[in-house]
This record gives sequence, structure tokens and C-alpha cells, in this order.
Amino acid sequence: MRVSMTEPSAETGDLTMPQLMSAVESVLFVAGRALDLADLRKLLGVEADDLNAALLLLADVYERERRGLRVQRAGNQVQLVSAPENARFVAALLGMPTHAKLTTAALETLAIIAYRQPITRAQLEAIRGVNSDRALQTLVQHNLVMEVGRANTVGRPILFGTTLEFLQQFGLSGLEALPTIDLSEAEQRAADAQTIRGAVAASDTQQLPLPLEDEK
Repeated sequence: MRVSMTEPSAETGDLTMPQLMSAVESVLFVAGRALDLADLRKLLGVEADDLNAALLLLADVYERERRGLRVQRAGNQVQLVSAPENARFVAALLGMPTHAKLTTAALETLAIIAYRQPITRAQLEAIRGVNSDRALQTLVQHNLVMEVGRANTVGRPILFGTTLEFLQQFGLSGLEALPTIDLSEAEQRAADAQTIRGAVAASDTQQLPLPLEDEK
């Protein structure tokens, strides 16, 4: 089905773009979880380009009008989430802690994964210069990092990437919303961890499930 920007087709009954946006909003709201874009497209009976356009327009409306919802996308998945500036109210309703902090080791590990994903454990430790097993395990346990595949190299090591939970906890609509850094390779490696660490310190609004203990 092709979507008209203004008028539905008399022959096919195609949705207008406002109608598609409304349908997408309703489905994502009721789902209450991330949906695969292919499944959503099939459900609504629309072309991929039309669905993408509707999601972009819906996201723009939420941002521009400072609404209480945001469209969050990661890879081939999309979901509706609460606006990050309202986190304390949502946390209070759900009885969740409003403040919790990652250790320096966990933040460094998370920052490197966020900017370098997909990345193997060996590549991660080469950048950090220390064993990262505990920090990585902590991030996986808190659903901030997950296995996303295997590298096409000897031994087929596991590749790690960030999750939708990571985007939600840091108030990001997608990975493209991460701060951009125009540095050399060496400078980039040194700045990866500092970027997120600085943002966290400035906002002081972490919303992780539990405070984490110091670790190497």
C-alpha cells in the first residue's frame, strides 16, 4: 500500500500520512514494547518508506511539541518511551530509584561499546588496557549491553552492542543521537569514555535498576 500525504486513494482506500501516523502511534502505545519494523509494516500493510516517513514525522511532533512520549529506534526495532525529562515522575509511579550511578569502569566500557559497536571483548580490552569481564558482565546483567552477533574472524568471537534499554536510560532516541566527536583515532579512543562520563555527571539523572559497586 502506498500512502498519500493528503488524500486517500478512492480505489484502494490507502491511508493518508496523518492516518498512518495515528495508526503507528496506537499500535506502538498498545504494544508497550519494541516492535520489529518488518512486523509493523506487515501489520499496517504499508511500504517501508511510508512507515519510515510516518515514524520520522511522529518523532518530530513529539520533540517539537515537547510531548510526554518519544519514538525510540534501534536497528530494526522501534518503540514508544516516556520523555527523559519526565523520568523522575515515572520512577516515582513505578517505585523505582531515581538516582543510581555506574562505576568509572562500567561507564568507560559502556562508552566504548556505544561508539564502537559492534565490538568484541578483545577489542574492548585493547582500548581500555585492562580486563573488562566484570564491567561487561554488569552491563549485560542490567540490559544495557547485549550480544549482537559474532565476528567473521578466527574463533568467531562474540560481538557486543547496546540495547534499547541503554537508549532509554540515557534519554536517546537512537544511536545517531549520541554526541558526535570529530577527532583522530588516538584522540577518539581517549575521548570515548569521557563523553558519556561527562554527560552523566552533568545530568545526574541515572535511572538504573540498582546502584553498582566499584569494580576494575
